[in-house]
Amino acid sequence: MSSQDAIPEFRQSHRADANEVGVTNLSALTAGPGISSWVEVLAIIAVAVVVIGSIELSLWYFAVPHYIMPRPSLVGVALVTEFPLILPHLGHTLVQLGCGFAIGATVGLVLAAVITQFPFAEKIIAPYILILVTTPMLALIPLLILRFGFGYEPRIIAVALASGPMVMINAATGFRRVDSAKIALARSYGASTLQIFWKIRAPMALPMILVGLMVGAIFGLLTTVGAEMVGGGFGLGNRLTTYSSMIKMPEFFAVVLILSILGILIYTIFFLIGKKWASWET
Repeated sequence: MSSQDAIPEFRQSHRADANEVGVTNLSALTAGPGISSWVEVLAIIAVAVVVIGSIELSLWYFAVPHYIMPRPSLVGVALVTEFPLILPHLGHTLVQLGCGFAIGATVGLVLAAVITQFPFAEKIIAPYILILVTTPMLALIPLLILRFGFGYEPRIIAVALASGPMVMINAATGFRRVDSAKIALARSYGASTLQIFWKIRAPMALPMILVGLMVGAIFGLLTTVGAEMVGGGFGLGNRLTTYSSMIKMPEFFAVVLILSILGILIYTIFFLIGKKWASWET
């Protein structure tokens, strides 16, 4: 019997890869047990209180000027007092991030499906994706501003260019991780290429797709803020440059805190989605 006529064997050796933890493996998000009791919650809060309290006391004891490093209490006060002024800029940042990420993620998923189904297309697209991944999108912002002005357009384009390749790379990796024996079995039952993609490749690639979406969203957030710092009169990035130029460091760190919370929310959203729809990988 030739190797082409051999019956595919469904072995479990490939499952050892599920124990790998990394940026491109959803087990990094879903393998942990999570918070399971109020004791753990209280412990986390206690550690935060100790760390923040230590920073507060150290800055007060050494009399560090607030324009160099503000105390956490001053940052908290600035967050409350300046939030009504920061809120409209937060809205601009979210609109730009949402639009750019939606465009980039959609294009990235489509390209990932195309290059996995048509290897010749990968040879054509791969060099350009490599250029996008290795080129800092912020360097293109001045050029985009000259072409599209100081509105949403240049920032949305930059976010799409930054997040799209991350989604495409992870999604394409997920589409390729499908066991060839499963595909051979589906073909033996007469499944078409489209049926194999939707019934086998896409569900099996879901963990990697979610990781790509998470990484793309985080890259998009960073690009959004950077683009707002380069040019334009609105957005959280603009608030960072404004407060730093005015040496209003409590307000500056209040904006940084908001951006950190946004990043945590992005991670949490995809973590919960992964727990519900892709936790089977772990």
